[in-house]
Amino acid sequence: MFRIALVASLALSAALATGATLVSQRLTVEGRSNPEGIDSAAPRLGWQLVSTDARARGKRQTAYQVIAATTGALLDEKHADLWNSGCMRSPLSQHIPYAGKPLASSQVIHWKMRVWDEGGRPGPWSQPARFVTGVLAPADWRDARWITLGDGTAQSALLRREFFVGPGLRRAVLHSSGLGQYEVHINGAKLGTELLMPGWTDYRKTVLYDTHDVTTSLRAGANALGLALGNGMYRVEKTVDRYNKFAGDQGPQKAIALLQLDYADGRREFVKTDTSWQAGDGPLTYSNVYGGEDFDARRFDAGWSRPGLQAAWQPAAEIAAPAGVLTGLSAAGSPVRVIEPLVPKAITPLSDGVLMVDLGQNASVMPRLRVRGEAGSNVRITPSELLDARGELDDTMTGGKAHWNYTLAGQGEEAWFPQFFYRGARYLKVELAPATPGGPRPQLLALQADVVHADVDAIGSFETSNELFNRIYTLVRWAQRSNLMSVMTDCPQREKLGWVEQAYLNGPALRYNFALASLFEKALRDMADSQTPSGLVPDIAPEYVVFQDGFRDSVEWGSAFIQVSWQHYLFTGDLQPARRHFDGMKRYAAYLGSHLNAEGLVQVPGGGLGDWYDIGPANPGYAQLTPRELTATALYFDDLQILQSLATLLGHARDAHAFAGQAGRVKASYLRAYGRADGFATGSQTANAMSLALGLASADHEAAVLASLVADVQRRGLTAGDVGYRYLLRALADGGRSDVVHAMNNQSDTPGYGYQLQHGAHVVAEPLHAGADQRMVLPRPRRHPAGRPRAGLQPGRHPARGRGRSAQRGRYARRPARSHPQCLVPRRQAVATRAEHPAQLHGRSASARSGDHQRAGGWPEVGRGQGCAFGGLRRRRCAAQLDVGKLRVRVDASCRGTIDVAGLVLPGGRLTGANR
Repeated sequence: MFRIALVASLALSAALATGATLVSQRLTVEGRSNPEGIDSAAPRLGWQLVSTDARARGKRQTAYQVIAATTGALLDEKHADLWNSGCMRSPLSQHIPYAGKPLASSQVIHWKMRVWDEGGRPGPWSQPARFVTGVLAPADWRDARWITLGDGTAQSALLRREFFVGPGLRRAVLHSSGLGQYEVHINGAKLGTELLMPGWTDYRKTVLYDTHDVTTSLRAGANALGLALGNGMYRVEKTVDRYNKFAGDQGPQKAIALLQLDYADGRREFVKTDTSWQAGDGPLTYSNVYGGEDFDARRFDAGWSRPGLQAAWQPAAEIAAPAGVLTGLSAAGSPVRVIEPLVPKAITPLSDGVLMVDLGQNASVMPRLRVRGEAGSNVRITPSELLDARGELDDTMTGGKAHWNYTLAGQGEEAWFPQFFYRGARYLKVELAPATPGGPRPQLLALQADVVHADVDAIGSFETSNELFNRIYTLVRWAQRSNLMSVMTDCPQREKLGWVEQAYLNGPALRYNFALASLFEKALRDMADSQTPSGLVPDIAPEYVVFQDGFRDSVEWGSAFIQVSWQHYLFTGDLQPARRHFDGMKRYAAYLGSHLNAEGLVQVPGGGLGDWYDIGPANPGYAQLTPRELTATALYFDDLQILQSLATLLGHARDAHAFAGQAGRVKASYLRAYGRADGFATGSQTANAMSLALGLASADHEAAVLASLVADVQRRGLTAGDVGYRYLLRALADGGRSDVVHAMNNQSDTPGYGYQLQHGAHVVAEPLHAGADQRMVLPRPRRHPAGRPRAGLQPGRHPARGRGRSAQRGRYARRPARSHPQCLVPRRQAVATRAEHPAQLHGRSASARSGDHQRAGGWPEVGRGQGCAFGGLRRRRCAAQLDVGKLRVRVDASCRGTIDVAGLVLPGGRLTGANR
């Protein structure tokens, strides 16, 4: 922290000394800081701007310059041997394509940049950043082979190779992958801090590989490289005594690796997987992503990944490659890592050798223990989210038996941390068993549970004077964190599957909390890989198991393919994912269009799930209060509107015209089937809310429908389900009735988050009327803005509907950056320079702010000042304290009416973070 502060201080001092006002920082490549494994020939660069004058307003970038070099020593304007862009007149600070000399595989690139402000003043050079390329062409794998142990039936395998490093090593880069999961070890130490590598994908289409600069891990002379394998999602075996969500074996464990060694004299050597490698059984005697992990330390040789191993190992066997294409960071999310420890809050002895550990918080965890005992003695750790009335574990809601099992080697104090199994839990039952009956039990020296999830930046936080809302925020945030893995899971215990609807229903709330661009891009890739030849996008992606009926084909789920693409563009200004998947989205729309019934409504096979878990007279599940064809048709209409807007932005005028015509026909069918003067269909909250929020209600009926919706909420409380609740909040907020949203959430007596807290929950449970810590799931979605925007795009708004600037006008076409040889931008020209789109980061500094505010629709509308960068959006800034009813709200961020950070619509709030 001291070094970071010192670097920032020096940069600001340099800026002040030159009279500059803008400093560039947080340099990224494809949205990542100093990434390894960039597999694009023209990766996109980005940076964040900070003003040296906190009182300044309207500071903006008008030009930039990027230089790149093969070494840090060459990273200056005169010697940069890869790229010197010169001064490029442009306000863009994101998605700037690398345009230097062609990149090669396994290359390390050093780069830095600077910007000019609106007065034509250059800022200081940024601190240097770097990135490492992956394998840019299939031939660059140098004929490395996939290898395995014997017949591939072992629960775990170890693969190793010794090699010699000569003097003068300049750079060593390793590319590797292992299926199902794997770890890399070099010279006796685990490489990196990543867990559960590689990320989960549809292995028939995409297999991820990882890249590491391993120069500092090697030494002159003898070295050893090792790969440790487990099963993961690639190989889920059915067992009778452990829990399985499904069984699916895609083949034996296997691995591939390529190590490139570059020497100062220009020599280049390769170490690659082939039959010259050695293979042996690993210490895992059970490896299952659902059932747990058993580690027998008696089978483990600590020297297996060190040079000079004396044990006899068999030659590795070459094995057929998986069907999926080896792909680097372009298809990967953020790596999973240990984020923080949970130290037990209470340890209760249940009987001799049996302890109940309360972590105090339900989270996605892996245990870390220290123990001493005889060889063959055992520590079993069983996780659970709940306890029953007797104080015993209650796993009835989370699938059944799953545990970690550690068998001691009997070599003094032993430490262990699992490799390939995590689970959502608050409680850990620890059972200490002797090696032989009547023998001494092992002694537990220390135990904690490490929270594990995707290592993403936390960019937002929330706080109000209402303690209930603060507790709800914490409740929701823990559920969000526990489901951010390499896929966005539904829950971290029973399913661990990527149910795709949450990627858009929870998408905005997640994006206000965390930097998740890469995870959402991966989610789109997973959906594309799982799309069937008919165009169907299944409810889960990757589709490891094929469910039936609505659990595979539900419009409210599959529409995530289109919805997430649009949300990603609104939040980041990045059209690349939409461009990449546009044909697939068209195929999904065509699939839905082929399933219209005689009334012109969408009716997919099996009927879909509809408004899942709405609150009706029966137990929750399939929609009870709203026709499933209504929610399916409303989402289809919304999909068509989005595709119309995307087609326009991508320059596909014919497609845009076709989508507009189809959307009009669907709306007409919808109104004929469901429309009436004061509501839609059954008059349920979801039916009325979706009709209002998605523009399906005629203008002369909107007021009556809104009045009916408000009356229903006030009379019956919340009844909308997982799908409908997002649109309920949107409809109420758009209609100026955030007071109803506030009242609905500011209570603990009826179903809702407050109700769950009242009953002891620590994370969100699926049914809102659930008691303490029922099965942890991602929260129901909440919506951000209240009130209609005066101008500009906001998340969840469609330009094609006239709620903001029209995308059809084509005013946001890309403008190429222009070289300005003197690097001085005249003020009047600088003022005229615009970015390509309001959702694009506009090159304005994060210090611009305004204290202006006014009330709109009974709730505060804050921030009529200068634009700023927040999570890739051009947002409004303000600094104010408002008293709204009985709720005092502090505001220090971009907001408009309300802020939805963790998924709860609240008036105001304090939002902080690196990208604020």
